[in-house]
Amino acid sequence: MSRHAPRRISDAMAALTERLAPATGLATVQRVWPEAVGPQIAANATPTAEHDGTLTVTCSSAVWAAELDLLGPEIIRRLNEHLGEERITAIRCSAAAPRTWLEGRSSGSADSPDFQHFRDDAGPGERSPL
Repeated sequence: MSRHAPRRISDAMAALTERLAPATGLATVQRVWPEAVGPQIAANATPTAEHDGTLTVTCSSAVWAAELDLLGPEIIRRLNEHLGEERITAIRCSAAAPRTWLEGRSSGSADSPDFQHFRDDAGPGERSPL
């Protein structure tokens, strides 16, 4: 009987997480969301439903919901790129009640967004969260 080299705990945890994660479209989107949209948007908006290609996103405020509505085509493109397929075809954004959104949140602000630092290639005067 031969012994295998020890596995790194991070590799073992990643494999376990993949096996235990729900196999739903929403779960898959939620898994790639932070990487696809960036940390600031992910801190203020959460995918909460997916049905027939339409993703519902609950935002921390009406300002965030309006901004993500405008960024919808770019968000859809990035999500589908991270998913590896054209799964998302539309985004519906809504604002959560402030108390509901802030419960359980320890970091990030639900106040009006500062979009300047979201995009690495933003030039002077350009403001974009993506």
